[in-house]
Amino acid sequence: MPITEILEDNCRKFGNDVALVEINPAIKEIRRITWKEYDLMEPNRAVSYRREITWNVFNEKANRFANMLLSRGVKKGDKVAILLMNCLEWLPIYFGILKTGALAVPLNFRYASDEIEYCLNLSESDVLVFGPEFIGRVEEIAETISKNRLLFYVGDNCPSFAEDYNSLTANCSSSSPDIKLTDADDAAIYFSSGTTGFPKAILHNHESLMHAARVEQNHHGQTKDDVFLCIPPLYHTGAKMHWFGSFLVGGKAVLLKGTKPEYILNTVSQEGCTIVWLLVPWAQDILDAIDRGEIDISKLVLEQWRLMHIGAQPVPQSLIKRWLKVFPHHDYDTNYGLSESIGPGAVHLGIGNIEKVGAIGIPGYGWEVRIVNNGQDVKQGEVGELLLKGPGVMTCYYNDPKATAETLKDGWLYTGDMAKMDEDGFIFLVDRKKDVIISGGENIYPVQIEDFLRTNEKINDVAVIGLPDKRLGEITCAIIQLKEGQTSSEDEMNEFCMALPRYKRPKQIIFADVPRNPTGKIEKPKLRKIYGGENLVDAENKS
Repeated sequence: MPITEILEDNCRKFGNDVALVEINPAIKEIRRITWKEYDLMEPNRAVSYRREITWNVFNEKANRFANMLLSRGVKKGDKVAILLMNCLEWLPIYFGILKTGALAVPLNFRYASDEIEYCLNLSESDVLVFGPEFIGRVEEIAETISKNRLLFYVGDNCPSFAEDYNSLTANCSSSSPDIKLTDADDAAIYFSSGTTGFPKAILHNHESLMHAARVEQNHHGQTKDDVFLCIPPLYHTGAKMHWFGSFLVGGKAVLLKGTKPEYILNTVSQEGCTIVWLLVPWAQDILDAIDRGEIDISKLVLEQWRLMHIGAQPVPQSLIKRWLKVFPHHDYDTNYGLSESIGPGAVHLGIGNIEKVGAIGIPGYGWEVRIVNNGQDVKQGEVGELLLKGPGVMTCYYNDPKATAETLKDGWLYTGDMAKMDEDGFIFLVDRKKDVIISGGENIYPVQIEDFLRTNEKINDVAVIGLPDKRLGEITCAIIQLKEGQTSSEDEMNEFCMALPRYKRPKQIIFADVPRNPTGKIEKPKLRKIYGGENLVDAENKS
């Protein structure tokens, strides 16, 4: 079933119920509006920091955009790129694109002008829909990209080089266009995060999107009464595919613009959120803010919050143990997946397996898993590359047959992640294949060292990378970001690392910020670029 049919079904069943809420606490703070005042405001009052739409309005907006696109010559198989920050318009635009039979092409909001142009060309996008935050970047390339595509602007004060989304869609029909879709039809192109190189264009069909929705709902049991808090960027599969579980049953979703701990907890309290997906840094920040006394959770309404889950990166056991001390009634799950496997859920811990915290889990609903070395399944406990197979595997890397052939083999997706399986069948992520450090012929997995270092109470975040070395080929370097107000030294950290086996101890310590992309993944190529060429050392003198 094409995923657009869920929207039509929700409209029929729950038309007058709230579907989406947008919260922008930063605007509220600027206006000095208190949370108490916010709570007393009339639900329908138009205030810029809180907006909402019903399922009827959601569907009508999607239909109006679809009919506008069709009137401008967009047809089945064309591509429409979305360059928007999270906002109330994002998802109706996405579904409007799908209703035409065209492919939605979400773009990373961090892309510079040249990256935007590159991704538009790689995906062969015919239309770009963009918001006010991107006027400058789009203007730099407008003359070039407007020669062969339409530019639509979502927001006030439309720039001269684009057309106004609001005025164009206002008088379009709100009826669903008569475009026949099947599970096999192409639906969307997502771009890889770029942590291992320049983004690749990942093609998915409607079957993939529907499978993502079913996986999420199967794992977390969303009902109509659940309220999903969405914080990560909607251009990424992680945020959207987790929301798909609520979308499938007509549950309300809240789009929160901002990641401050007080924003997250106040929104959970005020909007009655029951499910929250967090990234590791956000969860750490929440706990730190509570520990510092900056947030008093006893004054918030949090009893309805039933599930906290994390994905997009390895999760330290110490973080979850700490979380459950503060929120002992929470169910917890972690999810593993790639944009190539339509985001989260290909492997998941499962909310009943809290004793296995540290593992990414077991194969998700409808998924198969293998761990291989040189094409052969490894023995239990051995490290190998993680392979995935299921209805959510991508069709291909768009316009990149070489990369497709390297990644898809006999229906199996080669993830590039190194993993091992324990005696109970639970999978533990060891590291990215490309991040493994080979030092003196010994394979060293940075994630294991990072997990150990995160147990140090002074450390807020850490990344371990390999630096070139004349004798050993590579040595381990730990980039350590301390918690606010903490101080430390290289000698102190070296002493702490004495608990590690000798070959795993970092040979170099650097105190600096750890860069992460919007989905929470450490940007190790950036760190290697910053430190790799300037820190060539002789490990013989550091051992």
